[in-house]
Amino acid sequence: MFQCETLQRNVCYTETMRPRPLPPAETSDKPVIWTVSVSRLSDLFRDITLEYDQLATIEPIHLGFDEAARHIRERLASERCDVVVAAGSNAAYLKGRVSVPVVVAKASGFDVMQALARARQVSERIGVITYQQPLPELAQFSATFGYDIEQRTYVTEEDARAQVNELKAAGIQAIVGAGLITDLAEEAGLTGVFVYSATSIRQAFDDALEVARLTQLESKRFRQAAVADTLQARHGLADLRGESDAMEALRQHVVLFARSPATVLIQGETGTGKELVAQAIHRESLRRQGSNRPFVAVNCGAIAESLLESELFGHEEGAFTGARRGGHAGLFEAANHGTLFLDEIGEMPLALQTRLLRVLEEREVVRVGGTRPIPIQVRVISATHCDLEARVREGKFRADLFYRLAVLRVTIPPLRARPDDALALAEWSLKQALAALGARPHPNLAAELAACASLFTRYDWPGNVRELRNLTERLALFLAAEPLQALSPSFVLQVAPELQRAVAAAGTPAPALRQDSVEAVLARFGGRRDEAAAYLGISRTTLWRKLKNARTLALK
Repeated sequence: MFQCETLQRNVCYTETMRPRPLPPAETSDKPVIWTVSVSRLSDLFRDITLEYDQLATIEPIHLGFDEAARHIRERLASERCDVVVAAGSNAAYLKGRVSVPVVVAKASGFDVMQALARARQVSERIGVITYQQPLPELAQFSATFGYDIEQRTYVTEEDARAQVNELKAAGIQAIVGAGLITDLAEEAGLTGVFVYSATSIRQAFDDALEVARLTQLESKRFRQAAVADTLQARHGLADLRGESDAMEALRQHVVLFARSPATVLIQGETGTGKELVAQAIHRESLRRQGSNRPFVAVNCGAIAESLLESELFGHEEGAFTGARRGGHAGLFEAANHGTLFLDEIGEMPLALQTRLLRVLEEREVVRVGGTRPIPIQVRVISATHCDLEARVREGKFRADLFYRLAVLRVTIPPLRARPDDALALAEWSLKQALAALGARPHPNLAAELAACASLFTRYDWPGNVRELRNLTERLALFLAAEPLQALSPSFVLQVAPELQRAVAAAGTPAPALRQDSVEAVLARFGGRRDEAAAYLGISRTTLWRKLKNARTLALK
């Protein structure tokens, strides 16, 4: 996207007029900047990068849109990046989909004037295509200087292609725009005039260095302000795994919600990962706040009503029999300046709902048995597996509290609604479970799991991701005990017979569960031991041992 501040203004940057940032004190602290582009802007990025070698570690990513967002998220799970530099629609797409700051490279008014001048040498009529927003100054510029300019906007690549074709049909031979536009123009046989200049890209890099410096300062404060492990959120955006459209939308919600202090209501079936999402929102918000703040979680359905009140709001000494000497701070106080996660909020008794509403409205808490209000600044994220609106209609949940808790809402899709994610999640969970047992995954694990795909994708997963994780832990235990064991459909069904429902749903015969004799199976496969072992769900070594035992028994 480019913006034109004032097209008539004589803007000219020089190297001496714009001071460069000073190099960082230590090389190890050099900012890490990733540039993202798939168009001719990549060449400009590359050329300018050489000028910043001593100031930052800059790496190009030659991907766009969804591919770039996925690539960045995957790498951020194990690598550091302080800021991303991109331009146009690519930058706009990334802004809401990655957790690091995105600096948008913008063309200046002088850039636009130069581009128009170059286009005028080719054609009397000029097309200008910008991302989302038109340039209102172009009308005045056109009237003042006598330029015949047709202006268009686009959102998607299909929109951009359509606009280029329309301008071509109108007889326009030169089109001004960013990389995508100029590429499409030249593809249509027109002249594409690239709008960005080296000066504008240098400005974007300077802005990125400043953002990176601030990000590093925030990161240092984050590490220094450590809190107890019990008050930390251990999971982030990278832990929300799955490549389905539903999971992509969920990650976008997390990044967006992290920008606001408003309450969040997370809805989803048991085992979908509601606390995981709450922790990710908290962690993403810390990136913006620049300090480590507590994350406190409580299951409202797991604590007796008589205890839940004092746990949430705290109590004064002598407030009730067994009250702690000197009193006790509640979870709201423990979560001050951070996040309080109220899991299974639908199970909270009506009496406590009234107190919770007052705390949310007044931003202060009064301990049980006390009279002194204690001011707090807490973001509340709640979660439920039930239909809270139905409970409101039934009189089991306060309507005013519901609307106070649900300023922002997100629903986590069940695993059965995104079956394509099940196999990838199974592979990741199985590797984690094997690592926890000190075992290495089989080199052909991905291929073996692919052979079992129907079992994982057609099963309805009533326990969702939690059930899948528990199942892979079970599989890992058996695989670790017998490292040569192949992960075949019959083996999986032996360890997890509940997946038999997936076989029934598919209407296909179940894989053999070692009911045939080993020799009969070997004969069926013409003596090919690899295929016989795979069919039986055992390793070649186990097959050899069973054959040996069977022959020994036959000789007796």
